[in-house]
Amino acid sequence: MNQTILCQAANEARGIAIDAVRSCQSGHLGLPLGAAEMGAVLFGEALQFNPKQPDWINRDRFILSAGHGSLFLYTWLHLVGYDLSLEDIRQFRTLHSKTPGHPESFMTPGVEATTGPLGQGIGNAVGMAVSAKMLIARLNGDEEPLLDYHVVCLAGDGCIQEGIAAEASAFAGHFGLDNLILIYDSNDVTLDAAAEATQSENTSERYRAYGFDTQTVDGHDLEQFLAAFQQAKAVDNGKPQLIIAKTEIGKGITEVAGTAKAHGEKGASYAETARSSLGLPETPFYISEAVRSFFDQRRSKCVQGYEEWQERFTAWKANHPDKLALLEQSQSSLSEKELLAGIPFFESALATRKAGSICLQPLAKELPWLISGSADLHGSTLNYIEDSKDFSPTSLSGRNIRFGIREHGMGAILNGIAYDGYYQASGATFTTFSDYMRPAIRLAALSQLPVFYIFTHDSVGVGEDGPTHQPVEVVNALRLIPNLDVIRPADGEETAAAFVAATTRKDGPTALILTRQEVPNLDQVSAAIRREGTLKGGYIARREEGSLHTILLANGSELQHALKAAEAMGDGIRVVSLPCFERFDRQTLEYQEAILPATCRRRIAIEAGTSALWWRYVGLDGKVVGIDRFGFSAPGGQVMETLGITSAAIVESASKLKITG
Repeated sequence: MNQTILCQAANEARGIAIDAVRSCQSGHLGLPLGAAEMGAVLFGEALQFNPKQPDWINRDRFILSAGHGSLFLYTWLHLVGYDLSLEDIRQFRTLHSKTPGHPESFMTPGVEATTGPLGQGIGNAVGMAVSAKMLIARLNGDEEPLLDYHVVCLAGDGCIQEGIAAEASAFAGHFGLDNLILIYDSNDVTLDAAAEATQSENTSERYRAYGFDTQTVDGHDLEQFLAAFQQAKAVDNGKPQLIIAKTEIGKGITEVAGTAKAHGEKGASYAETARSSLGLPETPFYISEAVRSFFDQRRSKCVQGYEEWQERFTAWKANHPDKLALLEQSQSSLSEKELLAGIPFFESALATRKAGSICLQPLAKELPWLISGSADLHGSTLNYIEDSKDFSPTSLSGRNIRFGIREHGMGAILNGIAYDGYYQASGATFTTFSDYMRPAIRLAALSQLPVFYIFTHDSVGVGEDGPTHQPVEVVNALRLIPNLDVIRPADGEETAAAFVAATTRKDGPTALILTRQEVPNLDQVSAAIRREGTLKGGYIARREEGSLHTILLANGSELQHALKAAEAMGDGIRVVSLPCFERFDRQTLEYQEAILPATCRRRIAIEAGTSALWWRYVGLDGKVVGIDRFGFSAPGGQVMETLGITSAAIVESASKLKITG
């Protein structure tokens, strides 16, 4: 290791961070300055990657969980040769730049995960480590292993304090993810104050209790940090690794270093004195020829390592055509039509959670990269892949993940699996507890990850468990997340289409909202129409006889009530099933008009949840039969009836509508 040049690179990286924050007068300097030596070691010596092939399957994955320190990542990605120019760094935090305030995976080459909400990156790293273990179990042969990479995560005090870190870390320890290296940038300072104001735990002992190996080092000592990192990489003992690196926040800006003021942009006002103390010239965004030359050579070595691995890959392909075909299948897809053909038609009443279980089995056979997890609720969410085993240290190819009672951790781990790009991840819990997952769901939607969620016990129909478990507002809250498809099917056929929609969507996540209680098989319309209509988000479930004058809209367990009400109301009544607002809104205007013609303003919607979002479809002249209050503990049918979720309530609402057509 060339300590002299790496120390110089660390100081020049500090200068770039100071200049970028000073330029836009916004940003976080503390971590980029405090962790600069670690960045120099990781990107200048220790990590395995190829900047010319950012998606190389055998690269080490590096995640910056403390995403506010994004300039740390941008600077080192630039120096090692990713498609990120110095001019891109000059444009830090400006409109449409490749260097947003927090790293976003879909914007910047080399960024593995969208981070910023603290602790999420730790969960993402655990997910990537799970994906790696599964890949190794499926793809490595008896010869020199095809895959031997690690997942490395840099986190700060804020990440470690967040509860999601405890959930994800406990999972990592229990499942023996010894391919995970968590680096804790421990500078004893948080945004508001010294860390001692809010924490007094022994983090090393906490992580030992989780099942980690731990080391504590001086994060500014290049040799000490490299030795610790190499030791962490070398272990094969079933224990994830924690390196606690003691650093000085804002190192290099004497006026604020080691204090809470170093966290944000305050230190940038001392740029000139800092540049002098760091031995840097007055030129902003300065990178010396010596540092450039060193990282040019480093890039060449990385490319050479990649080319040597390619020889191994060529031999592996020749020796394992079956494994090659499986790997290639992870990047291919089947059509909605092909997948629907494998799901049997439904002929009787059943809960949509049970229908979902039936749908999952043939899909899992057709989609070998599909995995299914649950937050200790497989027996209730019914999303267990029957032809597979549990994922465990002794069964790494198992496709069922037992997350334990860790919804928030589950959400971030699912995202990590999805970021890795091979497995399609799904996870399940009760609909109410999706709120524990909301930050991770939001990031999945932002990052366009094809995760899907199976949320059962969808409404006050849960019954006796009472209002704590009756999600009156949760489904609409999920619908408010941009780029999240929320599908609430009404029966088995709609459920089949919902699962196919979730497994074929590639540009964002999907939430399936399923009943605990039995619902009828709505065979008034053909199974084909129900399936096709659900894929489009909405369709005509009952076409009017005579001239259209009223439209009833519903989804989920309430579609049956709309159909019953239409029978009682006579001619001119159309019933529209609208299981997915988002998919319906993506249809052509012609299709939307054919289903909900603007000329018919007499509209009534019903759903066993809050009413607010339905007004966009019924208009100010219409009515919504909903539940704008919490429920109570009683049998589900009684709760529904008491709260007015009945066909009679629809008929009564229609009688009160003043508009006639």
